[in-house]
Formats: sequence, structure tokens, C-alpha cells
Amino acid sequence: MAGLECILNIIRALRMGSCLSTESRSPLPSSPTSTLGIRKRKSSNKRPGSRNSSFGHRREEQLHRIPGRMFLNGSSEVASLFTQQGKKGANQDAMIVWENFGSRMDAVFCGVFDGHGPYGHMVAKRVRDSLPLKLSSHWEVNIKSDDVLKEITLNTTGSTNSEDASFISADEEPRASTDVEETGKYPDIFHTLKESFLKAYKVMDRELRMYTNIDCFCSGTTAVTLVKQGQDLVIGNVGDSRAVLGMRDKDDSLVAVQLTVDLKPNLPAEAERIQKCKGRVFALQDEPEVARVWLPNNDSPGLAMARAFGDFCLKDFGLISVPEISYRLLTENDEFVVLATDGIWDVLSNKEVVDIVASAPARSFAARAIVESAVRAWRYKYPTSKVDDCAVVCLFLDSNTNNLSTASNTKPKERTSSMEQVDIDSEKDPSSLTGLERSGTVLTGKEILSEGSEEEASKHEEEIYMESGKEWSALEGVSRVNTLLTLPRFVPGKEEKKASGETKARK
Repeated sequence: MAGLECILNIIRALRMGSCLSTESRSPLPSSPTSTLGIRKRKSSNKRPGSRNSSFGHRREEQLHRIPGRMFLNGSSEVASLFTQQGKKGANQDAMIVWENFGSRMDAVFCGVFDGHGPYGHMVAKRVRDSLPLKLSSHWEVNIKSDDVLKEITLNTTGSTNSEDASFISADEEPRASTDVEETGKYPDIFHTLKESFLKAYKVMDRELRMYTNIDCFCSGTTAVTLVKQGQDLVIGNVGDSRAVLGMRDKDDSLVAVQLTVDLKPNLPAEAERIQKCKGRVFALQDEPEVARVWLPNNDSPGLAMARAFGDFCLKDFGLISVPEISYRLLTENDEFVVLATDGIWDVLSNKEVVDIVASAPARSFAARAIVESAVRAWRYKYPTSKVDDCAVVCLFLDSNTNNLSTASNTKPKERTSSMEQVDIDSEKDPSSLTGLERSGTVLTGKEILSEGSEEEASKHEEEIYMESGKEWSALEGVSRVNTLLTLPRFVPGKEEKKASGETKARK
């Protein structure tokens, strides 16, 4: 029994330590010991994200050189991805495809991220760059823990009592409740990845809260991410970005199957949680179809989603970053998965999107074809509205690449110009649609800029967007639906910025 106690202690250490050992080797800005010193410099004239930029760019350069990792417009043998800036300012959408994910030849990670708020573009890029690393690290730790547990089970021939078993599985991150029937129908990889997703999302949001180089108080991002290994597909989702499957039915007709739920405040379970935490949920009179989250005693910020990374002004009032986890066992009838931000889904139906992919002249053009169709639809359906940012990832599930015309993901010039991203560190009751299995929940129911000019325009827009002394508001200009409406009047640092702007004006 002494040997068993030793092994149990090792497992506890693995579960508690997770990926912290790799992140705590250097005193990065997000560490608790360095937070105070950075906050003292918060009144600097530099805008968030400008500090330690050279260090951050070096870290990014290393990250972007990883083989099989794509984050710019392009394609590979298994995926196509494309993003385009809308007419609301800097492109706040981000995307990623990472083949051979976690050094596994049959694994791929995909994700799209839709930022919102003054620094949403920076939050989206940071989550894009950091979340996959955290997920991979937790996945590796959980696999090792599971292997040890299996060995214990075999060697002890069932002698481990219920108290020991519950202690082994105890963790600070609450898991989705899984009953006996569910345990039988999900494979081991789902349980391992589910726990990894939950931990990675939690650590990511905690890190954003501590990270002072980006002001996440009223800025945040959605995230719909997936890991495919073999025929197993696991999806983690917060916010209103969406994953849709294109598959063939028994008549060989192409059908669209929605794999995620748009986690918006109009969902009864989401609204109930928010209201229990003293947050308010209601729609404005001029947009009755858009439910928003508001502070208890302040008509702001009016966030149009119930879950998100960042947005810490609402985290005490019902907004959470806990992902909804779903699983699908892929079959030969499943052809591709489309991940896209709401700039696509606001104007195109699920069926329209899968039909566009199927009719694309080449797989490498699929993501771009969706974006171009969405831009045309925006101009036709909402001619007086600003076109939203769009980001699309198409992941093809079969090995047939005969019709694929592989495009280069990046060019040297593009890689240089894309380095404006920030540096890298190193709650659950929604409803669902058919076509997926969810654990622990109840089931319900053209102007295309050249890539070079796109980067330059984005950089220029970002400088204008972040100009000090200006009060940010999503209501400037005419837009169909804004994710975030107004900033609370008590945003830290806002009054100082105003005073600074007035002083400069008087001079």
C-alpha cells in the first residue's frame, strides 16, 4: 500500500502542476510577482501591447516557424483558412490550423477567434497563440495520468476503494457531470480531451486577467476550437462563433449539421445563470432580437454573448469562459468541418456555407469562397451597415486531395508584416442542436484586399483605433449588430486618458 500511496501522490502532483512548470521558468509579465511593478507603469503614454514588443516578436517568430502551424490566409492538404477585415476598424478576427498537433501525426487543432471591445484584436491573437500550447500541455499531462491510473487498476486488481478513486480524480477545475450511461458511450480520448479543454480555457482566462499588457476589462474574444485525432472529434466553444459539419445523408445529398451552440444570452440556461449573478439580460428597443448582458446598475457594456475570454467587467455578473465540450465520432459520410466567426453566420445559413465549400473550384479556395460570399451577402442584405470581420477555417476530413491546389501559407514579406501581434506567455449549462453528443448537458433540439495591403491597412487602422484621448464606442457609424455597445464609465485609466487628451488640447 505504501507503493500505491507514492503513485497517488505523483498523480496529484501531475494534476495540480499541469503545465505550470514550463510557464514558471521565467518571470513573465503575467506572473503574480511582476504584476505590481507593471501596474505602476500603467500611466505610461505607451498604449497596451507596446511594452516588451521586441521580446514578444521574438517569441512569436519562434512560434510561427513551427511546421504545420498556419495562421494567415492559405491552405494545406487538409485545411483552408481565410480572414478579411470588415469596415468597423482593425480586423479583430483570428484563426489557426495546427497539423501534427502535440507531436501526434494524426492530430490537428483548428480554431477561430472573434475579438470585441477596444483591444479585442489583441485578445483574439493572444488566445490564438497561447490556448493551443496550453491545451497540448494539459493533454500530455492527462494522458500520462491516465496511463498511471490504468496501471494501478491492473496491479491492484480492484483493491482501490471509492475514497481513493474520488481523491485521484479530484481537481480544482469542476468537470462536466457525467452519469454512468454517458461514461459508457464516450471513448477515453473524449474524457482526456474534455478535461484538457476545461483546464486550458480556465488557465487562459486567468492569464488574461493577470496580463497587464492588454486591457481585457472591456475587451474579449470568442473561441471555437477543435481537436481531431483519427476519427475522434472534440470541440470546445465559448461565444457565438460556430462549427458546422458537411456530411452526406443516406441519399448522398450534402447536409449541414451544426456542431456547436451559439452561446448567447437569449438561451434560457445562460440567462438564468447571469441573472443569478446579478447581471441583467435584455434587448434594446431598436434591436429586439439581440439579447445582451448588462451590469447590475449601469447600462453597459451590452455584450451580445454569454461566454467569452476576457470582459472582466462582467465576470462577477454571470459571464463565464467555461467551454461547452462536444464530441463526434466521424464516419465516412462526414466530409468537412467549417469553423467561422459570426461575420459569416449573420448573413449565410449553415446549408449555404456547406454548399459553397462543396462547389469551390479547389479545396484551397474553400475558405476564401465563403468569405467572399459573405461580403456580397452583407452588401445585399444590409446595404447601410458596416461589413463585419470574417474568419473561416475549413478542415477536410478525408484523405482525398486530388482537387486540392495547395497555396503557400505565408511569404517572407507577409511574415514580417504580420508581427504586430502581442507577445506570448508562457460554470456549464447550455443547449444544443442535433448531430453531436455533449457531456453533462441536456440536448435540445467584392473587395478582397491583397494580403500585403491587408496587413498595412490593419496596422494603420489599429493605430487610429487605439489613439489616446478618444472615447471608444461601437455605436459610431451604422452597424447591424455590435458585439459590445458601450464601455462602463468606471473603466480603469479612462479618466486619466481623458485628462491627458484635454491637457494636450489646451497646449
